[in-house]
Amino acid sequence: MRDAFKKDEQFDCVILDPPSFVRTKSAKGGALRGYKDINLLGLKLLKDRGYLLTASCSQNISMSDFMKVLNDASGDAQCRLQIIDIRSQSSDHPILLSMPETHYLKFVVGRKISS
Repeated sequence: MRDAFKKDEQFDCVILDPPSFVRTKSAKGGALRGYKDINLLGLKLLKDRGYLLTASCSQNISMSDFMKVLNDASGDAQCRLQIIDIRSQSSDHPILLSMPETHYLKFVVGRKISS
């Protein structure tokens, strides 16, 4: 991705599916920075009206955390991110309300709107 950015390449769609950035709650701050950095770069690689498909499979990152990361990244990229769809893991990996860590997969489809 960094090479594409250095070459000023732009894409209609960027898909981000990184491995889990955080294994423990104590590593959450660094993970949030990592998610922000990768999404910021993804947004910079997108053409206007391009689609960002981005995921977090970190159980210690909530959907609220992930949405804040995306909002912060879009602000730094000087664009708006229009949320098209929000998904989670499939029904063969059910989420137990009493165990928030079972809601580990967050997936967002967004469209870049240049400012």
